Amino acid sequence: MRYAYAITGALLLSGTAATMIYQPSASAQVAQNEPGAIQAAAPKPGAPMSFADMVAKLQPAVVNISTTQKITQQAQPNPFQGTPLGDLFGQMNGGQGGPVTREAQSLGSGFIISPDGYVVTNNHVIAPGAKGATVESIKVIMIDRKEYTAKLIGRDPASDLALLKIDATNLPFVKFGDTPTARVGDWVLAIGNPFGLGSTVTAGIVSALHRATGQPGAYDRFIQTDASINQGNSGGPMFDLNGNVIGINSQIISPTGGSVGIGFAIPAEDAKPVIDTLRKGVAVKRGYLGIGIQPMSEDIASALGLPKDRGEIVSRVEPGEGAAKAGLKQGDVVVRVGGKDVTPDQTLSYLVANTAPGSSTKLDVIRDGKPLSLNATIGTRPTEDQLAALNGGGDDDDGLPGTDDQQNGQVAGANALGVQVVPLTPAIARNLGLDATVQGVVIATVDPSSDAATKGLKRGDVIVSVNRVPTRTAADVATAIGAAKAAGRDQVLIFLQRPRGASGFLAIKIKK
Repeated sequence: MRYAYAITGALLLSGTAATMIYQPSASAQVAQNEPGAIQAAAPKPGAPMSFADMVAKLQPAVVNISTTQKITQQAQPNPFQGTPLGDLFGQMNGGQGGPVTREAQSLGSGFIISPDGYVVTNNHVIAPGAKGATVESIKVIMIDRKEYTAKLIGRDPASDLALLKIDATNLPFVKFGDTPTARVGDWVLAIGNPFGLGSTVTAGIVSALHRATGQPGAYDRFIQTDASINQGNSGGPMFDLNGNVIGINSQIISPTGGSVGIGFAIPAEDAKPVIDTLRKGVAVKRGYLGIGIQPMSEDIASALGLPKDRGEIVSRVEPGEGAAKAGLKQGDVVVRVGGKDVTPDQTLSYLVANTAPGSSTKLDVIRDGKPLSLNATIGTRPTEDQLAALNGGGDDDDGLPGTDDQQNGQVAGANALGVQVVPLTPAIARNLGLDATVQGVVIATVDPSSDAATKGLKRGDVIVSVNRVPTRTAADVATAIGAAKAAGRDQVLIFLQRPRGASGFLAIKIKK
């Protein structure tokens, strides 16, 4: 039976297929023609009524990955040692306080990329899961429950990728797709093994592209999706509707531990070159400038009089590295690398890491409000462990004057930033554990109602400069604040040095 019902449109039914034919009314046509109105394009044909046919082809190439690990831990001391219960507790505890070896397992997902058994997964799926752990074996389990012992071909912790190999032939496999063509709103499928349940398929859309999650490193750029991703999905593929892998499911944001519709995948355009390199049996090398950097937040940009979300500010320059040799300085804002803009979606770390070591590249920089171009030779990025920054605080006995010392003239009155400062003497530097090369003024007290307190400034922090002008006395700080006020700015940019190496720029509001 066919039905037709029309007011401003008609629905025609034929067999099991339904087609909507929309005939806009006169009022609708007028609305659509209004100047500036947003015109939504009609959905493209081809979205399936079911994903079943597609899943049937792809699912056999997605595998479950499990590891068997041994964890060696020091046993807890026997609290009943020397009492009648000592022997009994010692037996229950596995010994008398010596090392205890336990077994553990990890579960994740992966996918086959060649008929001869190369398998891609996340590095964290096959890495030791705890301190003192060693991975004894890696198993790859097919959808038909057939198991293979896998060999680790290579791993890359920086990108969280690993490549395995199983001894088999004529295997089903999938191919990497073209991530740059993906758009927000595109359909995607995720296949994996959440919570060890076995092969599971979920669908959703691309929620965002080039999503930065705030993690350190050179690969903080993900595809975000609302397709359900849970523990055990790590390492599994994200497919487009052509059946190509456009991402590798890696992590989620969740207050509960389960999916809340915010999952992240490593883009295929970033993953494929790493996997190709691992497949050749060579180490992955990335570019390195030798600088510490900070994003251009709104307050830092305001303090510098620059637009926000454009470029990143240099907080540290390592001696002897490419940046230092090129003349890059602390406080410079790098806005382009090799002609590519530095943005929140395309960070400085990402651009440099993906520049070949040994090559020369142009850096476009803003220094003291003026544009500048530098040519830098890119070095080789150290390991993530070597790059880890050390954070620390000062000792209780820091050698700084007490709050009563202001009356004795040892501490200048609080300035317009809400902090009281004293010159950094060699004795104070030693007590704070600062390097002898650090110069500046030391914060003695912080007004709890000030923006400085809100931003986390505390006793023992060293203000090295204000608006890139070195500060050696309280008068230097006051002069820099006065210059900022005269320029019509309500914030200043300070460079803060903390004990044991932590440092960086902060924008602090001037008290009215």
